[in-house]
Amino acid sequence: MTSLSEPKREARERARQLRAAAHAAGQGRAAMEVRDRFLRHVPVESGTVIAGYVPIRDELDPNPLLDALASAGATCCLPVTLGRGQPLRFRLWRPGEALVPGLFGVPAPAEEAAEVAPTLVLVPMLGFDRKGHRLGYGAGFYDRTLDRLRRHGRVLAIGLAYAGQELPLIPADPHDQPLDWIVTEREAFKPSAIS
Repeated sequence: MTSLSEPKREARERARQLRAAAHAAGQGRAAMEVRDRFLRHVPVESGTVIAGYVPIRDELDPNPLLDALASAGATCCLPVTLGRGQPLRFRLWRPGEALVPGLFGVPAPAEEAAEVAPTLVLVPMLGFDRKGHRLGYGAGFYDRTLDRLRRHGRVLAIGLAYAGQELPLIPADPHDQPLDWIVTEREAFKPSAIS
């Protein structure tokens, strides 16, 4: 099997530049537009357990969307990193609740918060393509996590990004988990089938 590590490294560098530029141009406004597009196009039943994320660096902020989903009856949770090479776990969280420093400095719900299994995961990313491939930072946390969750039932993975993060083609390995939806400030769409 041929490794795609070099093309992925190059794609990540390009995606970092694109995301930084998109973030600088769209910051708070884009998060509200993503919220509105998501709510108009992505069907979510009341009571759905939705995993958000705490934005790091220049990731699109999911908090306006999480506030709206919680107000509509969704149960929210956030990821907890247990260590390199391990899938993420999720703990209950309500928008506005305090977080504690987690592994790698990423804020997370306190250890006392109940662990839950989400059925919808909001996924941050560096870049995406029309086929539903995404680029993360290379540690594989979301790929491992989605693989584990999908082995136990239906889980929707919805990538949130700035439209400017789109790349023509993301190099994908067999273990890369596809996105079911991608929502940007310009559109919400289901990716084409991955070949």
